Amino acid sequence: MAKQRVAVLFGGRSGEHEVSIVSARSVMAALDPERWEPVPIGITKQGDWMTPGETQAALDAGVRAFEGPAHPLLLSGEAIEALASSDVVFPLVHGTYGEDGRLQGLLEMADLPYAGAGVAASAIGMDKAVMKALFHEAGIPVADYAVVRAWEVREDENAARAYIEDTIGYPCFVKPANGGSSVGITHVRSREDLADAWAAAFAYDDKAVVEKEVRGQEVECSVLGNEQPEAASIVGEIVPDRDFYDYDSKYSTDSRTELHIPARIAPEVAERVRELAVRMYQVMGCEGYARVDFFVANGTEVIANEVNTIPGFTSISMYPKLWEASGLPYRELLTRILELALERHARRSGR
Repeated sequence: MAKQRVAVLFGGRSGEHEVSIVSARSVMAALDPERWEPVPIGITKQGDWMTPGETQAALDAGVRAFEGPAHPLLLSGEAIEALASSDVVFPLVHGTYGEDGRLQGLLEMADLPYAGAGVAASAIGMDKAVMKALFHEAGIPVADYAVVRAWEVREDENAARAYIEDTIGYPCFVKPANGGSSVGITHVRSREDLADAWAAAFAYDDKAVVEKEVRGQEVECSVLGNEQPEAASIVGEIVPDRDFYDYDSKYSTDSRTELHIPARIAPEVAERVRELAVRMYQVMGCEGYARVDFFVANGTEVIANEVNTIPGFTSISMYPKLWEASGLPYRELLTRILELALERHARRSGR
């Protein structure tokens, strides 16, 4: 079988730029060399596109962030040509401008097979307010939440604060509606914390989600498959090394966050998590792969948190770790994800 070219897109304009580069390095190193030929295409923090040669040179130099040289998307002829000549695309641009449906829309318009969720599911997965509303409508248990917009706080901060105190109360979490990797999230214990929390959230989005704190175990489950998911992995548990599972707790090299695989929950609770994970995946219309996050309160109550449509693929990321523990090695997992991308494209092309 001839090798197929895989355009790996990574970097981007979001606050998760550096994490995206680490994910891409890990994926390209693990792809089956007998089956796939990776074509690295970096996107700078300014949103410019680098050629494969420029991208590889930057990776070889050990850069942690892409600053250029590069070209705006519509003028990046060599990068676009490399993308167009690839057999399948693996988008690994975490966060805004990559995980939110915009990049997926570009690939759809170009009629290119790509890994992961489509346009609608990606947009829903990025917008926590829309996602939680969808889950609530589908009868999936979620924590109490409220949505506050930046203009509401600017117009009358006292009214916005009163709304949160009347509907959610303290302690709670304030987070950008559109974001990932816990960037911009604040644990709010009292009204004195709110001003800083608004500032942190609105630095990344014009809309914030305020969630009631759920005390319990943080657990995650990986899902794989297209319209009818093939499987859900065993459940893993995260015990953060600090107040909550923030950016540093996830990615810092000195993090002491504990991962328990399998999670320390009863078998029937784990099965409930796996069932809900598949249900949430289907309600959103996900395809390819996604990681689904939950809380388990009082050892028995499973509460949905969110779906991550482009979860981290670093060496310490939970998505591949859970599949590894479920009997699917990293290399084989990547091959299956790319095969699912090609299968979906073939299905849609036949319409």
